[in-house]
Amino acid sequence: MKSAMIKIGLTALLSASAAFGAFAQEFTKGVVNKVDAKAKKVTIKHEDLKNLDMPAMTMVFRVEDAAILAKMKEGANVEFVAERVNGKLTVTEVK
Repeated sequence: MKSAMIKIGLTALLSASAAFGAFAQEFTKGVVNKVDAKAKKVTIKHEDLKNLDMPAMTMVFRVEDAAILAKMKEGANVEFVAERVNGKLTVTEVK
């Protein structure tokens, strides 16, 4: 009985750690080319976006969070997370 409980606990722990890993975000390096605060958009020349299966390129992203947009300055090197939010490529985190 004790052995079965240990196995169940270990299985639960491994499942939880795998689920957490799926939610961990990978930051991508890039350079901000343009900030359009009025339209809540930013143009970034970025490395490969592995989570979106996109090669390195320059593209426009939406930025819904005003705090993130405030961190974006033209010419600045950034590390960011981009995701599809309601079908739109959106910057969701920035360092």
